[in-house]
Amino acid sequence: MIVAIDGPAGSGKSTTAKLVGIKMGFLYIDTGAMYRAMALKTKLNGVNFSDKENIIRLLSDTVIEQVVDKNTGDTKTFLDGQDVSSVIRTPEISLGVTAVCEIGEVRSKLVELQREMSKKGNVILDGRDIGTVVFPDADLKFFMIADINIRAERRLKELEEKGIEASFSQVKEDIERRDHRDSSRSNSPLKPALDSIFIDTSKMSIEQQADFITELIKKKL
Repeated sequence: MIVAIDGPAGSGKSTTAKLVGIKMGFLYIDTGAMYRAMALKTKLNGVNFSDKENIIRLLSDTVIEQVVDKNTGDTKTFLDGQDVSSVIRTPEISLGVTAVCEIGEVRSKLVELQREMSKKGNVILDGRDIGTVVFPDADLKFFMIADINIRAERRLKELEEKGIEASFSQVKEDIERRDHRDSSRSNSPLKPALDSIFIDTSKMSIEQQADFITELIKKKL
């Protein structure tokens, strides 16, 4: 079974998808972390985020893997053999990942990887084009939304928990900028699939979001 969750940054999709994966015993594939890992690879090699040609060259010797920690349920992201799960969450990588996401060759490689990973069993994935591009035939598709201020507060809290300093205004501006670029890009833009189930998470807890999705999954199984 394939469950797709799409939506903008801070809507709660990643945390919810992870919790649903734990509740249902599904493999959680963190697609956003894969793109962040590619953005980190770009930075580590001194390549400008706007340098499409050299970013594409990096693809040939880039290995991105994800492993679920059996103790915590967390999906760990590895770049060329190194655990980069924490360092890919910095504001600098958040700014660069949008540009990297727009490169067709990068998307093609990572989509291929995501589809290969899905063959291992029941999976739940979150992103921005899962239900429209990666898995248009997914068994269930969700599109999560939330008020921009609430999304900024959530993202700021995530950064603070990781020891990363940022201001509310900075985080909100970053999210607004990414929303615009993700929605307006020509390659796999952020948009809901026609058969998506919308969830406004503004006033919902992660547990409530996960329970809502879990119940619908159970009805499908």
